[in-house]
Amino acid sequence: AALGVVAASLSERGFKVARDVMKLNEHIREITGKDNEYGEWLYWMSIMGTPSTDEPWGWQIDGHHLIINCMMVGDQIVTTPAFLGSEPVDAQSGKHKGTRVFHDEESNGLALISSLTKEQLAKAVISDEMPSEVFTTAFRDNFELHYEGIRYGDLASDEQKLLMSLIGTYVSRERAGHAELRMEEVRRHLDQTYFAWMGATDKDAVFYYRVHSPVILIEF
Repeated sequence: AALGVVAASLSERGFKVARDVMKLNEHIREITGKDNEYGEWLYWMSIMGTPSTDEPWGWQIDGHHLIINCMMVGDQIVTTPAFLGSEPVDAQSGKHKGTRVFHDEESNGLALISSLTKEQLAKAVISDEMPSEVFTTAFRDNFELHYEGIRYGDLASDEQKLLMSLIGTYVSRERAGHAELRMEEVRRHLDQTYFAWMGATDKDAVFYYRVHSPVILIEF
């Protein structure tokens, strides 16, 4: 029943990503044997308020490497803040062998950074060193994150399309109609949208990137 609530609020792709994260949490349990810490179903579901067609209500699913908040008012849905992660990102053995997450998030980010000129890279790459954690991780309430990197307007048209495709990779986790409304909001602030990169830029690199504007923040 809890998964039914989640599935009703997300797109098929968004639901699959969340479920695959849960499956890979089972894989971590298989690897470590820590049954009390990891597992496919070791998650908590909270309902906030009473489900309604016109009054505010919401839900949260919370557990290792998976936190999604979903608030609804009428036909409006907001599914942030959210965190999805995995270690490892693919299962090469076990119950869920073949499960893989974040391939598009990784490859689309690499496609954009690989398209930049030397001059653009000088703006986009803000550090050759990886951060120890995403900047807006837990317990950083009121953290002030400054705009850094290369601005949308400093990208060529093809590169701008790659950036929009990258943003769409995340926004498309919401149902189609809501995702399009979200993208419209993103488009209204493109002149204040920045793409920043940390780490190496080759195809086998370990890296961090973020997309930051007044209406969206993505950290990978």
